[in-house]
Amino acid sequence: MRSLEQNPIRNGELIAAVDLGSNSFQMLVARVEHGQPRVIDRLRDSVRLAAGLRADGSLAAAERNRATACLARFGQRLAGLPTQHVRAVATNTVRKLAHPASFLMGAEAALGAPIEIVSGREEGRLIFLGAAHDLPASREARLVIDIGGGSTEFIIGRGLAPLHTESVQAGCVATTLRFFPHGKLTRPLWERATTEIGVLLQQFAGDYHASGWQEAYGSSGTAKSIGAIVHRLGLSEEGITGAAIAALREELLRQGDIGKLKLPGLVKERTPILAGGVVILEAAFAALGIERMEVCESSMREGLLWDLLGRAGGNDPRTASVDALASRYGVDLAQARRVEATALQLFDQVAPAWQLGADAREWLSWASRVHEIGLAIAHSQHQHHGAYILRNADLAGFSRQEQQLLAAVVEAHRRKPDKALVRALPQRHRQLARYVTALLRLAVLFRRARRAESLPPMQLHATRHRLQLELPHDWLDQHPLTQADLLQERQPLAELGLKLELSTRAGGLPSRREQRA
Repeated sequence: MRSLEQNPIRNGELIAAVDLGSNSFQMLVARVEHGQPRVIDRLRDSVRLAAGLRADGSLAAAERNRATACLARFGQRLAGLPTQHVRAVATNTVRKLAHPASFLMGAEAALGAPIEIVSGREEGRLIFLGAAHDLPASREARLVIDIGGGSTEFIIGRGLAPLHTESVQAGCVATTLRFFPHGKLTRPLWERATTEIGVLLQQFAGDYHASGWQEAYGSSGTAKSIGAIVHRLGLSEEGITGAAIAALREELLRQGDIGKLKLPGLVKERTPILAGGVVILEAAFAALGIERMEVCESSMREGLLWDLLGRAGGNDPRTASVDALASRYGVDLAQARRVEATALQLFDQVAPAWQLGADAREWLSWASRVHEIGLAIAHSQHQHHGAYILRNADLAGFSRQEQQLLAAVVEAHRRKPDKALVRALPQRHRQLARYVTALLRLAVLFRRARRAESLPPMQLHATRHRLQLELPHDWLDQHPLTQADLLQERQPLAELGLKLELSTRAGGLPSRREQRA
């Protein structure tokens, strides 16, 4: 883990973003100049991961092998970059795997960096962040559509902030395979495809109409490809229009065979998945009332770079998400602040011994702020209710693994912690979860009275598997409930692999009266 000092990304340093998409894997390497990412290298490989996703959630060997080989090439380019300068995310196909951890184990080994799975809405946030930095400044609401291989994201936002985000389970690879499995393009199949996708879009079309967006942009490779084709065909001088899409659809139906498509501007790797992309875009134009769409050059990869810089610069969207969640569930903010302050006081004492950095301190802070959100459901087993919320909520900035980490800490912060919660986390998060949970448990114990009161001077010493807590002898004798709680806490902490020892001091001199586990 990093040192406790902040580790900002400085001008001249390199950062990288890796996107494990359902159609292609892409990587950007950028140099930070004047606080902005300037792309200096791009790598792309049409892995077509979505084509290997089976109905039972397993992944075909051919696609798995292509993915690993691609990531190994990316990994060579990333060699030498600090881990904290790299953000790698996986999207829809990996989200749908029955056992994503087994895929990620090999993928991370090949890439040499952690890979996070992001939800559809988090994917949308990153897409809009990348697109918004590329578009001219505007105060008007904008619609951005990103057609991926396995899903399509629809985002309405203003400035750099998304206002509405929806993710639909229809991408260019998946749609082509589903509706045109034998490669034949017929009108009945096309009409069935546009009808079914249109039904999916109707779930939010009314809200999107009412939002008042002024401009529409396509940010994916699919939009770029369609834009290039309709321009070369003379169907649109600028951007993509509804009439141009209709004319392109008729040309595809006239040619009738995906494997034999001949269109100006259509690159070979896009040929097998073009039909699915056109179907989705046609359905989107109809459902959302789009008249014209411009093509945007930036998307999620650029969004990852900007998000990476934001995290390093102290502008982490995860903090805002945690605070919003605490507010939504009516958390007792005064109590949360007391617990947080106590937990961080303990953290600062053990951080050097446990080699915990500023990132670990943030995790403890976040967990302290939301450890009681389950009380909005019921007091009994509220740690389980809170963990359920954290696992399933849409939390901007958090990957799925990160939400699992936060949920595991909250679920283990009271009663007997379940060892399986920690074992289920990625290896890189397990030690952090144990340490953060232990500190949160002690802080909650000391703040059991739920009122503003001064705590005694306390010293917490740590080794890898041991915690020694030193308190004034007189204070402990005057607080028998806390003393009893601390004695009972030895067993739960043992479940986390930590031995808790208590010692007292009198008159400023240590007078060891240890009660060992």
